[in-house]
Amino acid sequence: MTEIERGRMAATMRDVAQAAGVSVKTVSNYFNGYRYMSAATRERVEAAVEQLGYQINVAARNLRSGRSRMIALVIPELDHPYYSLLAQQVIDAADEVGLSVLVETTGGRRDRELGALSGVHGQVIDGAIYEPIALRPADRGFLDAAMPLVMIGERVFDGLADHVLINDVAAARTAMEHLIASGRRRIAVIGTNDAAPPAGAALRRIGCAEALDAAGIPFDERLMLPVGPWHRAAGAEAIARLIDEGVEFDAVFGFNDALALGAQWLLAQRGIRVPEQVAVMGLDDTEDGRFAHPTLTTVSPGVRQIARTAVELLAARIADPTAAGGFQTVLADFDLMARESTRAAVAGA
Repeated sequence: MTEIERGRMAATMRDVAQAAGVSVKTVSNYFNGYRYMSAATRERVEAAVEQLGYQINVAARNLRSGRSRMIALVIPELDHPYYSLLAQQVIDAADEVGLSVLVETTGGRRDRELGALSGVHGQVIDGAIYEPIALRPADRGFLDAAMPLVMIGERVFDGLADHVLINDVAAARTAMEHLIASGRRRIAVIGTNDAAPPAGAALRRIGCAEALDAAGIPFDERLMLPVGPWHRAAGAEAIARLIDEGVEFDAVFGFNDALALGAQWLLAQRGIRVPEQVAVMGLDDTEDGRFAHPTLTTVSPGVRQIARTAVELLAARIADPTAAGGFQTVLADFDLMARESTRAAVAGA
């Protein structure tokens, strides 16, 4: 072993502080991701760490604090644009407060949703941001109520955790109002699965019905299209069935961007012009929609706000699990993103 190697093994946090000309507390703040540190100070600490080859003993630090500074994000899948965007936003927000993120996918299976928060993960994480889609209120007893937890997505368990939600009813109503204002009256809605509130599909269907009723447009059950997983193929198949059955429509609202993009692709395959003959709209504001042809009008459900709020609430629960006050429910803001796929209907088009 060389002198350099022995020196690197012997380096302590105090050595780093002396080499950088800062306090030990400042070095500790550096390793804990303290975001208010000046760039100059951060650079000095980084240079000292590199010079000494210092490596923090994470296991010892966690043993002393009783925390791993790692949280879990439990979501149905990562190969869906919405969830990949959400995951990145959670990782970015967690990094700002010195937390690492373990991402666990469940495939929307009840057994995996129940198992995700138990076993080995329960030993290494301080808390979790959790979106179950297969669990029901009766499953509440299977969850570890002692673990700091923030729920996102559909509301399943009251009084168990803080909850950050998409404003499903208002967002869907806004989407329908936009289509109606553009001159559309026969709006096919994809994703109206047979579910009851608080399921997102049920809430978005309520928003659609409210918009139609306010505009005096009769509700046509034939235009409500339940599908399986909310993927592009399901959107394409739903619109293909509608065309083949001879049901007239002049607009499509997909309950997420993937469904809308699948529908838009199918319309192009059938020679139906978007938006001249049929307007298309989604809900997610994923990157795919911004680069589609034509670009996809959508509702942005506040993914960044959802991620940041969930991380902030979880960090607060981890810091003080016994904090006074009940659990919070936060409805995220949303924005209409009007693009090419919903230009106003043209008479005689």
